[in-house]
Amino acid sequence: MPGRSAGMLAVVNEKTIALVTGANKGIGYEIAAGLGARGWSVGVGARDEQRREDAVAKLRAAGADAFGVPLDVTDDESVIAAVQLIEERAGRLDVLVNNAGVAGGWPEEPTTIDLETVRRLVETNVIGVIRVTNAMLPLLRRSAHPRIVNQSSHVGSLTLQTTPGVDLGGISGGYAPTKTYLNAVTIQYAKELSGTNILINNACPGYVATDLNGFSGTQTPEQGAAIAIRLATLPDDGPTGQLFDDNGVVPW
Repeated sequence: MPGRSAGMLAVVNEKTIALVTGANKGIGYEIAAGLGARGWSVGVGARDEQRREDAVAKLRAAGADAFGVPLDVTDDESVIAAVQLIEERAGRLDVLVNNAGVAGGWPEEPTTIDLETVRRLVETNVIGVIRVTNAMLPLLRRSAHPRIVNQSSHVGSLTLQTTPGVDLGGISGGYAPTKTYLNAVTIQYAKELSGTNILINNACPGYVATDLNGFSGTQTPEQGAAIAIRLATLPDDGPTGQLFDDNGVVPW
């Protein structure tokens, strides 16, 4: 392997290898920081080169074994290149956290929402997760304890959306349905992977102050990262195919 000795690869392979998409800021950064604090080797997946490298430098300064992964979840070639980078660095992937996501405006009435906005949301929040997950599965299958965590939301729960008195922030004809779609896809992944050791679950971080909501959230990114970190570190007999927040299972 060019540029890396067998000894260096052996050191990396002793660590748990994780990839967090959209990890250059917000919740994704804090997930990477939390996993790095556990001694893991963490790939910081992000499109923006400067923000990605700044995040890696900050994580390394805090003692984490972080490395940058150029990654646009909407681009096939970018995802393939990310797989190759991790293959060359570690030869496997133990944990994939599909955190990258985008939001539209709020509220988003379905009668007036721009269709290009809907396409953009679906492309990143759903298709992007499928694209990255499927590309990374061969590396995950080489792990002894593979985990997949998808970043969902309470607004994606049809049960909560149809429960009288539950406030989910108003009408969302674009963003919320993408999370519902993601929840449904995760269930199907869990069914397909039921005979393997891969655990796949969705996380609800809560109403976190990030640029997706104009920093209007009531929780910090560090607090929002906690449930994804917990799902990334599940034991081998842990649950799969479920939706969780800090309090436990969230109804689909």
